[in-house]
Amino acid sequence: MADRIIIFDTSVFIDHLRTNKFQNHFQNLQGLIRNSSVVLSELLRGATKEEEISFVMTLARNHPVFTPTEKNWLESGRILFGIYKDRGFSPEKLRDLHFDVLIALTARNYGATVITSNKDDFELIKACRDFNLEVW
Repeated sequence: MADRIIIFDTSVFIDHLRTNKFQNHFQNLQGLIRNSSVVLSELLRGATKEEEISFVMTLARNHPVFTPTEKNWLESGRILFGIYKDRGFSPEKLRDLHFDVLIALTARNYGATVITSNKDDFELIKACRDFNLEVW
């Protein structure tokens, strides 16, 4: 377990920063932490304080950053089209899912585990394209 690669979804950071919800999980975590450029972008987009920006920049400095490939971008569009056909989600919901699909596909490239608190969306994505998932 100590050599597994971990990519945190944005939801884990947001939930933890707001409520310290995952303190025990973080203390007992085993694995190599890597960042998703998508997650870092989402965190920066939502930052409203200098400390939040500093937190994101510290993450980027301290852990290597994985970025979706061209293949991932194209595959994400196919996955979202399939979800649209199966579920009839609105364009807004598909747009919300898009970054999560990119996070999942990037993790899949490296055999990494995505850790999220966004169970429903990531389980939906996993049903379309398998990847390692852990829900907190």
